[in-house]
Amino acid sequence: MEITEVKIFLRGQEDKKLRAYATITFDDAFVVRDLRIIDGRRGLFVAMPSRKFSENCPRCNHKNVVGSKFCNQCGTNLEGLMREQRPTEQKQEHRDIAHPITTESREYIQKAVLEAYERKKSDSVTVEPSTVEPPAVEMPAVESPAVEPPAVEMPAVEPPALEMPPLE
Repeated sequence: MEITEVKIFLRGQEDKKLRAYATITFDDAFVVRDLRIIDGRRGLFVAMPSRKFSENCPRCNHKNVVGSKFCNQCGTNLEGLMREQRPTEQKQEHRDIAHPITTESREYIQKAVLEAYERKKSDSVTVEPSTVEPPAVEMPAVESPAVEPPAVEMPAVEPPALEMPPLE
């Protein structure tokens, strides 16, 4: 399986850990969206797309964050109720939607995405607006003929007479 396309969507905030989103295409046939390029403690890495789990309150059926002690809607104590119902693998708050199974495939994807990120980042180097001077362009004077809008005659309309009852 070969990565045939990588699209990078840079984030504008340099002070945040999330640097960009990526979309990769395999063999011009399968797309994986929402990969995240994150600046971690040991450098950049690619996080796979994931979704946030929620648990429904048994009383009001409101979706709550996994591990919540109380329902955000009705205030029911969820700690004891949900502990028995929750499968052990669902205790995580997020779970990958798609992810590589082998180390080699993870490294292959990460290398391709980070290389595309570096290219996109170097292509989008911005120049401060204050240092950019617009080019001097002389525009020839153009005489435009005076054009008047066509006259439109509107028929005179009288407002309807309103009859008011006498005040007593």
